[in-house]
Amino acid sequence: MNVLQNLSDTLTLANRIIKHNIRSIDTLITVVAMPVMMLLGMVFIFGGAIQIPGVTEEEYINYILPGILLMTIATGSAYTSLRINLDKTSGMFNRFKSMPIAKSSVLGGQVVASVIFMLVSILVVLIVGFIAGFRSDATFLEWLLVALLILLFSLALTWISVPFGLAAGSIEGASSFSYILLMLLFVSSAFVPVEGMPKVVRIFAENQPMTPIIQTIRNLLDSQAIGNDLWLSIGWMVLIILISYIFGLKVYRRV
Repeated sequence: MNVLQNLSDTLTLANRIIKHNIRSIDTLITVVAMPVMMLLGMVFIFGGAIQIPGVTEEEYINYILPGILLMTIATGSAYTSLRINLDKTSGMFNRFKSMPIAKSSVLGGQVVASVIFMLVSILVVLIVGFIAGFRSDATFLEWLLVALLILLFSLALTWISVPFGLAAGSIEGASSFSYILLMLLFVSSAFVPVEGMPKVVRIFAENQPMTPIIQTIRNLLDSQAIGNDLWLSIGWMVLIILISYIFGLKVYRRV
């Protein structure tokens, strides 16, 4: 019964946040429209100027789409942190603590709502990508693996946003961590191969978590061998979730 009650409370609080997001034009523009505009800009403005060995101008959208998908999740995580901070500073967390609901459902609702919103944003970006010329040779199993990786990445970045949102003293501070995520995306194989980067930058790009995740999704969508990148990706994301979950709960107890 407790498990069912916890689940019910979590879904109720998640529904509250989802309704708020749908009503927020700023959120829809930043989380959904911005990645779409980034995708179209990279393809139709920079696509003809960027030369990648073995990748034609028409195929460039296939190359950058995985990075755009991760960027969509990264921008969404900034709003998760912002919403958590707003609930904290407005006193909503104190109200929740005084209500007969499961304590875990407060953060759980934030996480569930964030992941659902991210997945909807990903779907929109994929639809626009197909309209703009993206094509995939992936099998059903490969698409399923891509979906699982995207779900895991969404969970990882959502849990990263939790301690930042709880600890930040302002809205601006709550979402500032997203700049680090965007920097990691640009210093990776998201838009150009890491082989052409300066040596120090290349070493960093090859050994940070974004690159193996992008490479795995890109190879899956192209129906190519994924090698060790899949296990590196899963390892990085599980580690991020565990660390963020532990720190998130510690900070939440002090709020």
